[in-house]
Amino acid sequence: MALTSDQAVGMLRAAAEPTRLRILALLAREELAVLELSRVLGQSQPRVSRHLKLLAEAGLVERFPDGAWVFYRLSGAAPARALTDQTLALINPDDATLELDAERLAGVGEERAGQASAYFADNAERWDEMRVLHTAEAAVEAAILEAAGEGPFQRLVDLGSGTGRMLTLLGSRAKASIGLDLSRQMLNIARAQVAAAGLRACELRHGDILKTHLADGCADLVIVHQVLHYLADPAAAAAEAARLVTPGGRLLIVDFAPHDLEFLRAEHRHRRLGFSDSEIERWLSLAGLTGFQIRALPPAASAGLTVKIWGATRDAARVRLIA
Repeated sequence: MALTSDQAVGMLRAAAEPTRLRILALLAREELAVLELSRVLGQSQPRVSRHLKLLAEAGLVERFPDGAWVFYRLSGAAPARALTDQTLALINPDDATLELDAERLAGVGEERAGQASAYFADNAERWDEMRVLHTAEAAVEAAILEAAGEGPFQRLVDLGSGTGRMLTLLGSRAKASIGLDLSRQMLNIARAQVAAAGLRACELRHGDILKTHLADGCADLVIVHQVLHYLADPAAAAAEAARLVTPGGRLLIVDFAPHDLEFLRAEHRHRRLGFSDSEIERWLSLAGLTGFQIRALPPAASAGLTVKIWGATRDAARVRLIA
Protein backbone atom coordinates (compact mmCIF):
# COMPACT_ATOMS: atom_id res chain seq x y z
CA MET A 1 0.00 0.00 0.00
CA ALA A 2 1.46 3.35 -1.03
CA LEU A 3 1.74 6.27 1.38
CA THR A 4 -0.17 9.50 1.09
CA SER A 5 1.91 12.67 0.86
CA ASP A 6 0.91 13.60 4.42
CA GLN A 7 1.99 10.19 5.72
CA ALA A 8 5.32 10.45 3.91
CA VAL A 9 5.95 13.94 5.31
CA GLY A 10 5.05 12.73 8.81
CA MET A 11 7.50 9.84 8.60
CA LEU A 12 10.26 12.03 7.22
CA ARG A 13 9.74 14.60 9.98
CA ALA A 14 9.83 11.89 12.63
CA ALA A 15 13.07 10.45 11.28
CA ALA A 16 14.70 13.85 10.70
CA GLU A 17 16.03 14.31 14.23
CA PRO A 18 19.43 13.08 15.46
CA THR A 19 18.28 11.00 18.43
CA ARG A 20 15.36 9.47 16.56
CA LEU A 21 17.64 8.57 13.65
CA ARG A 22 19.99 6.89 16.14
CA ILE A 23 17.03 4.96 17.57
CA LEU A 24 16.04 3.73 14.13
CA ALA A 25 19.61 2.58 13.49
CA LEU A 26 19.66 0.68 16.79
CA LEU A 27 16.29 -0.95 16.19
CA ALA A 28 17.51 -2.06 12.77
CA ARG A 29 19.89 -4.30 14.73
CA GLU A 30 17.39 -5.82 17.19
CA GLU A 31 14.23 -5.12 19.15
CA LEU A 32 15.02 -3.22 22.34
CA ALA A 33 13.40 -2.17 25.60
CA VAL A 34 13.19 1.50 26.57
CA LEU A 35 15.75 1.14 29.35
CA GLU A 36 18.22 -0.49 26.97
CA LEU A 37 17.82 2.34 24.47
CA SER A 38 18.27 4.90 27.25
CA ARG A 39 21.48 3.23 28.31
CA VAL A 40 22.94 3.12 24.80
CA LEU A 41 21.89 6.67 23.93
CA GLY A 42 22.98 8.11 27.29
CA GLN A 43 19.63 9.88 27.70
CA SER A 44 16.90 9.73 30.30
CA GLN A 45 14.06 7.24 29.97
CA PRO A 46 11.36 9.96 29.71
CA ARG A 47 13.26 11.68 26.91
CA VAL A 48 13.79 8.47 24.98
CA SER A 49 10.14 7.53 25.53
CA ARG A 50 9.04 10.83 23.96
CA HIS A 51 11.16 10.14 20.89
CA LEU A 52 9.75 6.63 20.65
CA LYS A 53 6.22 7.96 20.93
CA LEU A 54 6.78 10.23 17.93
CA LEU A 55 8.32 7.41 15.90
CA ALA A 56 5.42 5.11 16.76
CA GLU A 57 2.82 7.75 15.87
CA ALA A 58 4.53 8.21 12.51
CA GLY A 59 4.36 4.45 11.90
CA LEU A 60 8.12 3.92 11.79
CA VAL A 61 8.34 1.71 14.89
CA GLU A 62 6.05 -0.75 16.61
CA ARG A 63 5.50 -0.72 20.35
CA PHE A 64 4.58 -3.89 22.20
CA PRO A 65 4.29 -4.38 25.96
CA ASP A 66 5.70 -7.55 27.46
CA GLY A 67 4.74 -7.81 31.12
CA ALA A 68 6.19 -4.81 32.93
CA TRP A 69 8.57 -4.07 30.04
CA VAL A 70 7.87 -2.35 26.73
CA PHE A 71 9.80 -3.33 23.62
CA TYR A 72 10.18 -1.49 20.34
CA ARG A 73 11.07 -2.74 16.87
CA LEU A 74 11.06 -1.30 13.37
CA SER A 75 7.70 -1.35 11.66
CA GLY A 76 7.04 -4.41 9.54
CA ALA A 77 4.75 -2.47 7.21
CA ALA A 78 6.30 -2.30 3.75
CA PRO A 79 6.20 1.49 3.05
CA ALA A 80 7.43 2.48 6.52
CA ARG A 81 10.15 -0.17 6.59
CA ALA A 82 11.29 0.75 3.08
CA LEU A 83 11.58 4.41 4.06
CA THR A 84 13.59 3.52 7.17
CA ASP A 85 15.89 1.14 5.30
CA GLN A 86 16.52 3.65 2.53
CA THR A 87 17.20 6.46 5.01
CA LEU A 88 19.69 4.39 6.99
CA ALA A 89 21.36 3.22 3.77
CA LEU A 90 22.21 6.86 2.96
CA ILE A 91 24.35 7.20 6.10
CA ASN A 92 28.06 6.54 5.90
CA PRO A 93 28.65 3.11 7.52
CA ASP A 94 31.65 4.65 9.31
CA ASP A 95 29.56 7.39 10.93
CA ALA A 96 31.20 7.98 14.32
CA THR A 97 27.96 8.46 16.27
CA LEU A 98 26.29 5.33 14.97
CA GLU A 99 29.50 3.34 15.42
CA LEU A 100 29.66 4.39 19.07
CA ASP A 101 26.00 3.47 19.54
CA ALA A 102 26.69 0.06 18.01
CA GLU A 103 29.62 -0.46 20.38
CA ARG A 104 27.48 0.45 23.38
CA LEU A 105 24.73 -1.86 22.19
CA ALA A 106 27.28 -4.65 21.81
CA GLY A 107 28.33 -3.99 25.40
CA VAL A 108 24.74 -4.31 26.58
CA GLY A 109 24.43 -7.55 24.60
CA GLU A 110 27.67 -8.95 26.04
CA GLU A 111 26.52 -8.19 29.56
CA ARG A 112 23.18 -9.83 28.85
CA ALA A 113 24.92 -12.87 27.35
CA GLY A 114 27.29 -13.12 30.31
CA GLN A 115 24.40 -13.14 32.75
CA ALA A 116 22.63 -15.80 30.69
CA SER A 117 25.77 -17.93 30.44
CA ALA A 118 26.28 -17.80 34.19
CA TYR A 119 22.65 -18.72 34.73
CA PHE A 120 22.80 -21.73 32.40
CA ALA A 121 26.07 -22.89 33.97
CA ASP A 122 24.57 -22.68 37.46
CA ASN A 123 21.38 -24.48 36.47
CA ALA A 124 22.49 -26.98 33.83
CA GLU A 125 22.39 -29.99 36.14
CA ARG A 126 18.81 -29.37 37.25
CA TRP A 127 17.48 -27.84 34.06
CA ASP A 128 14.76 -30.40 33.45
CA GLU A 129 13.56 -30.04 37.04
CA MET A 130 12.78 -26.36 36.46
CA ARG A 131 9.89 -27.07 34.10
CA VAL A 132 7.38 -27.50 36.91
CA LEU A 133 5.78 -24.13 36.18
CA HIS A 134 3.82 -25.56 33.26
CA THR A 135 1.81 -28.65 32.46
CA ALA A 136 3.33 -32.09 33.00
CA GLU A 137 6.37 -32.68 30.82
CA ALA A 138 4.95 -35.99 29.64
CA ALA A 139 1.94 -34.21 28.18
CA VAL A 140 4.14 -31.62 26.47
CA GLU A 141 6.37 -34.28 24.97
CA ALA A 142 3.42 -36.33 23.76
CA ALA A 143 2.09 -33.24 22.00
CA ILE A 144 5.50 -32.56 20.44
CA LEU A 145 5.70 -36.13 19.13
CA GLU A 146 2.25 -35.78 17.61
CA ALA A 147 3.07 -32.41 16.05
CA ALA A 148 6.34 -33.71 14.61
CA GLY A 149 4.83 -36.78 12.98
CA GLU A 150 6.13 -40.32 12.71
CA GLY A 151 8.91 -39.62 10.22
CA PRO A 152 11.31 -41.07 9.42
CA PHE A 153 13.24 -37.82 9.05
CA GLN A 154 16.42 -37.55 7.05
CA ARG A 155 17.79 -34.95 9.42
CA LEU A 156 16.57 -33.41 12.66
CA VAL A 157 18.04 -30.09 13.79
CA ASP A 158 17.47 -28.99 17.39
CA LEU A 159 18.36 -25.34 17.95
CA GLY A 160 19.21 -24.48 21.54
CA SER A 161 19.33 -28.16 22.43
CA GLY A 162 19.92 -27.64 26.16
CA THR A 163 20.16 -30.98 27.94
CA GLY A 164 19.37 -32.81 24.72
CA ARG A 165 15.86 -33.84 25.66
CA MET A 166 14.39 -33.10 22.22
CA LEU A 167 17.20 -35.08 20.58
CA THR A 168 16.51 -38.12 22.75
CA LEU A 169 12.76 -37.71 22.31
CA LEU A 170 12.78 -37.40 18.53
CA GLY A 171 16.14 -38.92 17.61
CA SER A 172 14.81 -42.41 17.02
CA ARG A 173 12.64 -41.00 14.21
CA ALA A 174 15.61 -39.36 12.45
CA LYS A 175 18.40 -40.93 10.41
CA ALA A 176 20.72 -38.13 11.57
CA SER A 177 20.45 -35.34 14.15
CA ILE A 178 22.27 -32.14 14.97
CA GLY A 179 21.95 -30.19 18.22
CA LEU A 180 23.31 -26.66 18.67
CA ASP A 181 23.77 -24.78 21.93
CA LEU A 182 25.92 -21.91 23.18
CA SER A 183 26.30 -23.39 26.65
CA ARG A 184 29.16 -25.87 26.87
CA GLN A 185 27.77 -27.13 30.19
CA MET A 186 24.49 -27.93 28.52
CA LEU A 187 26.29 -29.62 25.63
CA ASN A 188 28.20 -31.87 28.03
CA ILE A 189 24.95 -33.00 29.62
CA ALA A 190 23.34 -33.45 26.20
CA ARG A 191 26.23 -35.61 25.03
CA ALA A 192 25.77 -37.89 28.03
CA GLN A 193 22.02 -38.08 27.45
CA VAL A 194 22.42 -38.82 23.74
CA ALA A 195 25.00 -41.54 24.42
CA ALA A 196 22.78 -43.13 27.04
CA ALA A 197 19.91 -43.18 24.53
CA GLY A 198 22.12 -45.00 22.03
CA LEU A 199 21.77 -42.33 19.35
CA ARG A 200 24.90 -42.87 17.26
CA ALA A 201 24.03 -40.56 14.36
CA CYS A 202 23.64 -37.49 16.57
CA GLU A 203 26.09 -34.60 16.42
CA LEU A 204 26.29 -31.91 19.09
CA ARG A 205 27.86 -28.57 18.21
CA HIS A 206 28.73 -25.40 20.06
CA GLY A 207 26.77 -22.91 17.98
CA ASP A 208 24.59 -19.82 17.86
CA ILE A 209 20.92 -20.16 16.97
CA LEU A 210 21.13 -16.81 15.15
CA LYS A 211 24.09 -17.92 13.01
CA THR A 212 23.95 -21.68 12.71
CA HIS A 213 26.28 -21.93 9.68
CA LEU A 214 24.10 -24.79 8.45
CA ALA A 215 23.02 -25.01 4.82
CA ASP A 216 19.68 -23.78 3.52
CA GLY A 217 17.04 -26.50 3.59
CA CYS A 218 19.29 -28.98 5.38
CA ALA A 219 16.64 -30.54 7.64
CA ASP A 220 13.15 -31.95 7.26
CA LEU A 221 12.43 -31.39 10.95
CA VAL A 222 13.68 -28.34 12.87
CA ILE A 223 12.71 -27.74 16.48
CA VAL A 224 13.21 -24.71 18.71
CA HIS A 225 12.21 -25.81 22.19
CA GLN A 226 11.91 -23.26 25.02
CA VAL A 227 14.59 -21.00 23.56
CA LEU A 228 13.00 -17.89 22.04
CA HIS A 229 12.07 -16.29 25.36
CA TYR A 230 15.78 -15.93 26.23
CA LEU A 231 16.73 -14.12 23.03
CA ALA A 232 17.17 -10.45 22.20
CA ASP A 233 16.00 -11.08 18.63
CA PRO A 234 13.52 -13.99 18.59
CA ALA A 235 12.27 -12.98 15.15
CA ALA A 236 15.75 -13.45 13.68
CA ALA A 237 16.04 -16.85 15.39
CA ALA A 238 12.69 -17.93 13.94
CA ALA A 239 13.84 -16.81 10.48
CA GLU A 240 17.12 -18.72 10.81
CA ALA A 241 15.25 -21.84 11.94
CA ALA A 242 12.85 -21.52 8.99
CA ARG A 243 15.79 -21.15 6.58
CA LEU A 244 16.96 -24.65 7.52
CA VAL A 245 13.64 -26.32 6.63
CA THR A 246 13.77 -28.28 3.39
CA PRO A 247 10.82 -28.25 0.93
CA GLY A 248 8.21 -30.50 2.48
CA GLY A 249 9.89 -30.21 5.88
CA ARG A 250 8.50 -28.94 9.16
CA LEU A 251 9.42 -26.42 11.86
CA LEU A 252 8.18 -26.70 15.43
CA ILE A 253 8.52 -23.86 17.92
CA VAL A 254 7.72 -24.69 21.54
CA ASP A 255 7.46 -21.80 23.97
CA PHE A 256 5.07 -19.98 26.28
CA ALA A 257 1.89 -18.05 25.62
CA PRO A 258 1.98 -14.46 26.94
CA HIS A 259 2.03 -14.33 30.75
CA ASP A 260 2.82 -11.95 33.62
CA LEU A 261 5.30 -13.91 35.74
CA GLU A 262 7.85 -11.10 36.03
CA PHE A 263 10.11 -13.03 38.40
CA LEU A 264 11.19 -15.16 35.44
CA ARG A 265 13.13 -12.18 34.07
CA ALA A 266 15.25 -11.64 37.18
CA GLU A 267 15.51 -15.20 38.45
CA HIS A 268 15.58 -17.21 35.22
CA ARG A 269 16.86 -14.70 32.63
CA HIS A 270 13.72 -14.73 30.50
CA ARG A 271 13.79 -11.71 28.21
CA ARG A 272 10.30 -12.14 26.78
CA LEU A 273 7.24 -13.23 28.74
CA GLY A 274 5.75 -15.43 26.07
CA PHE A 275 4.63 -14.93 22.47
CA SER A 276 1.30 -14.41 20.76
CA ASP A 277 0.05 -16.65 17.96
CA SER A 278 -0.06 -13.71 15.55
CA GLU A 279 3.56 -12.80 16.31
CA ILE A 280 4.90 -16.29 15.64
CA GLU A 281 2.74 -16.75 12.55
CA ARG A 282 3.90 -13.43 11.10
CA TRP A 283 7.57 -14.37 11.54
CA LEU A 284 7.14 -17.78 9.95
CA SER A 285 5.00 -16.44 7.13
CA LEU A 286 7.68 -13.87 6.29
CA ALA A 287 10.15 -16.76 6.19
CA GLY A 288 8.05 -18.54 3.58
CA LEU A 289 6.42 -21.20 5.76
CA THR A 290 2.75 -22.15 5.54
CA GLY A 291 0.30 -24.67 6.98
CA PHE A 292 0.29 -23.20 10.49
CA GLN A 293 -0.90 -25.38 13.33
CA ILE A 294 -1.15 -24.31 16.95
CA ARG A 295 -1.61 -26.37 20.07
CA ALA A 296 -2.03 -24.98 23.59
CA LEU A 297 -1.29 -26.94 26.75
CA PRO A 298 -2.64 -25.08 29.79
CA PRO A 299 -0.91 -25.41 33.18
CA ALA A 300 -2.14 -27.63 35.99
CA ALA A 301 -2.25 -24.60 38.33
CA SER A 302 -3.92 -21.31 37.49
CA ALA A 303 -0.73 -19.35 38.18
CA GLY A 304 1.35 -21.45 35.81
CA LEU A 305 2.40 -21.15 32.20
CA THR A 306 0.61 -22.23 29.05
CA VAL A 307 2.90 -24.07 26.67
CA LYS A 308 2.31 -23.42 22.97
CA ILE A 309 3.45 -25.57 20.05
CA TRP A 310 3.51 -23.72 16.75
CA GLY A 311 4.07 -25.79 13.63
CA ALA A 312 4.58 -24.77 10.01
CA THR A 313 5.87 -26.35 6.81
CA ARG A 314 7.74 -25.35 3.69
CA ASP A 315 5.48 -26.13 0.75
CA ALA A 316 7.32 -28.53 -1.55
CA ALA A 317 4.92 -28.07 -4.46
CA ARG A 318 5.21 -24.29 -4.29
CA VAL A 319 9.00 -24.43 -4.22
CA ARG A 320 9.05 -26.66 -7.30
CA LEU A 321 6.65 -24.28 -9.08
CA ILE A 322 8.83 -21.25 -8.33
CA ALA A 323 11.98 -23.11 -9.37
